[in-house]
Amino acid sequence: MKLKSILLVAVSSLALTTQMSAAASVIRPLYFADKNVSDDSLHDLVMRKLADDADVKGGGLDIDVKEGVVTLRGKLESAKQIQKAERLAKKVNGVKKVVNEITLAKK
Repeated sequence: MKLKSILLVAVSSLALTTQMSAAASVIRPLYFADKNVSDDSLHDLVMRKLADDADVKGGGLDIDVKEGVVTLRGKLESAKQIQKAERLAKKVNGVKKVVNEITLAKK
């Protein structure tokens, strides 16, 4: 009887782990892509990542991508936003380098 209980717990744990890993792949945000993605896909992924951020909010930035190198241009209101935009772009899988040409907007 005790062996049945142990086996039941083990099987249940395995089933739960399998379900959780399957669910994790479904709910993974779209800006996490495979390493080999096109420049157009990277552009869209970086744009989405920046737009989803509460601080940066996309900021009307221009994003250029060439061979995995992302160049950010435009104006933001604070140095903190500029740094965060660069950090967020670097986190997108497939981005090789980020060139940050964002400037401070004049108030």
